[in-house]
Amino acid sequence: MNASIKNFVAWPIALICAALAAQAIYSAISGGWDLIYGRAWILCAAVVVALLSSPLADSREMPQSRLRYVPVWLLWLFDVLLVGIFVLGTIRFIDIQILLEETMFDFAEVDIWIGLAAVIVLLEATRRLFGMPIVIIALLGLLYCLFGQYLPGFLNHSGFTLSRSIETIWYSLQGVYGMPMGVVLQVVLIFIVFGVLLEGTGASDALIRASVALTGRTRGGPAHSAVVASAVFGSMSGSVTANVVGTGSFTIPMIKRRGFSPAMAGGVEAAASTGGQIVPPVMGAAAFLMSDLTGLPYTTICIAALVPALFYYGSLFVSIAVQAGADGIEPLPESERPPLNRKDLLACLMFIIPIAVIVFVLLMDRSPAQAGFWAIVAAVFAGAFSKRNRENPRVIWEALVKAGRSCAWIIIAVGCIGVILGVLSLTGLGISFASTVAEFSEVSLLAALVTTALAALVLGMGMPTLPAYLIIILVLGPVMQRMGAELLATHMFVFYFGVLSAITPPVAIGAFAAAPIANAHPFSTAVMAVRLALVGFIIPFIIVYEPSLLIVGTFELTNFLRVTICLGLAIWFINTALIGFERQHLSMAERVIRAGVGAGLLIQIPSIQFTLIAVALIVITYGKFRARRKLAG
Repeated sequence: MNASIKNFVAWPIALICAALAAQAIYSAISGGWDLIYGRAWILCAAVVVALLSSPLADSREMPQSRLRYVPVWLLWLFDVLLVGIFVLGTIRFIDIQILLEETMFDFAEVDIWIGLAAVIVLLEATRRLFGMPIVIIALLGLLYCLFGQYLPGFLNHSGFTLSRSIETIWYSLQGVYGMPMGVVLQVVLIFIVFGVLLEGTGASDALIRASVALTGRTRGGPAHSAVVASAVFGSMSGSVTANVVGTGSFTIPMIKRRGFSPAMAGGVEAAASTGGQIVPPVMGAAAFLMSDLTGLPYTTICIAALVPALFYYGSLFVSIAVQAGADGIEPLPESERPPLNRKDLLACLMFIIPIAVIVFVLLMDRSPAQAGFWAIVAAVFAGAFSKRNRENPRVIWEALVKAGRSCAWIIIAVGCIGVILGVLSLTGLGISFASTVAEFSEVSLLAALVTTALAALVLGMGMPTLPAYLIIILVLGPVMQRMGAELLATHMFVFYFGVLSAITPPVAIGAFAAAPIANAHPFSTAVMAVRLALVGFIIPFIIVYEPSLLIVGTFELTNFLRVTICLGLAIWFINTALIGFERQHLSMAERVIRAGVGAGLLIQIPSIQFTLIAVALIVITYGKFRARRKLAG
């Protein structure tokens, strides 16, 4: 019966999803809908999609479910009731906003209960998509509004009634419908549609084939191709899970066939897919969001992100190559390398042309939304080169439906974040917490950075990167800047840790998506992904202490050269120390020395770094000499 009902509602859900994607495209052209109507009905559509595409009846089929004795029709009726409540809450929000524009308005008790019920439905939709962690934080926020006057220290506030709390969280533009929702609707959604459309037209297949051909000569072979493909595709998709599944289903089996362990294969894909969001020009739409929040041009964001991204992926390449050497894996034989023919080169246009269009439109000083629109036009045009797409135009419809579903996920996550931001706005907790962190960290910028990094990792677990980045930068960003961090360096720092939360245990959603494909244990895959991406956890600290790495803003050529040389050497020494191999297996003493030199090179004190550069060169020279002597003997 559950399957029959799901089939019955499938078409209405698909239509709503396609409408969400289509409105994102329309908004990019027209500049967006009316602020009140647009935000309200788009969020409402997203909640309907979430509740009906992840119905409560599905949980009835899970082992040991408490709902297994409840009739299916009753569970579906409950979901329809939730949809009705949220629609009612949306209508009441719009009516009250219109009244507030025209006259003074006193909230009736029924308005408060309708608003509270709508917030609870929003949290239930969030739970079904992202699990309990973020929902628990939002619920604690609601309780904090009501009972915070009884708490000690910086948590204490004057106390707010349920009416005052719901007025701010639901019926104002400081809560659910606040600034983050506006930014996502105006800037982010169009690039989510673009990424899904690009995947749907087959651009990801062409990208993978090109990556395999380009990296066939390296020891890592398929693992290196996964890094290249995931970097490019992940930059556009904005979803770690979609990136892992989209490229990993092809690359992970190839990596295993070359002799890498299942955990290594899954870890490579998880680390590479996660890092896609730090790669310009698209950065999973984060570049445009960051530009909007900082007031800096998009091109500035892209230039700043370039060098750190190159080091992140350079570190992955090095780690894979060293591991391949330790495992005795040789480059792919020439006969097994797929050559790139004319058909493949034409297929590559499906992702090259849209990316080039984005860069061109933005360099013409047009808005990010317009760049996203023209990129979609270019993706459809380039997709026409594929015979499969010409024979089956339905792929566009399917891509729109899938894109709308992805949009709904992001919208709901940001709506839940809006509940938390409404609490922070009403109670002043954000300012109090920031002041406390500043006092705690006033003797050390490092303490503030570690606190912010941990907060970003925790809040980013199990939810999309953009909402995690938004809430951390709004709450803790000002603290870091007061401690002396530059504006762009602060945003990059927070964004990096929001991204890396996808592979950080215990949640590690990227690693958990890769593990089943690799037939590996999820936790082992997550640990391997963290080891491969270790330098990614270090780069943000270097960015703050030496913003020259970002090229833009405070830039000194000598500092930039010193930082890049030291970071490059540190990547090599840390990876060889962790794996225990450089041309040949290393003794424990050699690994300890290399680890110490690698860690020391990261300390941003020039005198120490220059000394360790000399030590590093001596160690590398000794390693080459010893390897040659072994071969000669």
